[in-house]
Amino acid sequence: MKIAIYPGSFDPITNGHLDILKRALTIFDHVIVLLAINPHKATTFSAEERLDMIKGAVMQFGEAVTVDSTEGLSVTYAKEHGAVAMVRGLRAVPDFEYEFQIAAGNEYIDKSVEMVFFMSRQKATFISSSTIKQLAQQQVDISSLVPANVNKYLKKRYAR
Repeated sequence: MKIAIYPGSFDPITNGHLDILKRALTIFDHVIVLLAINPHKATTFSAEERLDMIKGAVMQFGEAVTVDSTEGLSVTYAKEHGAVAMVRGLRAVPDFEYEFQIAAGNEYIDKSVEMVFFMSRQKATFISSSTIKQLAQQQVDISSLVPANVNKYLKKRYAR
């Protein structure tokens, strides 16, 4: 069974993330959506809230997807859990530059875990967790950009 890790901060998870996950499942038998907890990164939602949102959003994929979290390196987690690859999404040039550096670091740590990149669909290139939160703060309808359970969290967080 080919296992992949899909790491991220998912603050919050979006439909863009889910599109990458769905496409990863065409290549891998099982994907672990990994909440990478960085205590030095400021997040809007707690780790528990983000895990809850992710779990609700990926239920549609059944047993092909599991959710976990780590405070360690994603590449180390991947190796410990028998993953052959880490999945990432790319929207634009800044994503490429950032991901290129991460991939180089991961390769230095463990060459056996491949990095697999999916280009965002054109309709999702502007979707980022930061943009979602900014729109939600301004009471813009984002229901087509995030899973329903995430939309509820955002409405509650940014209620006026």
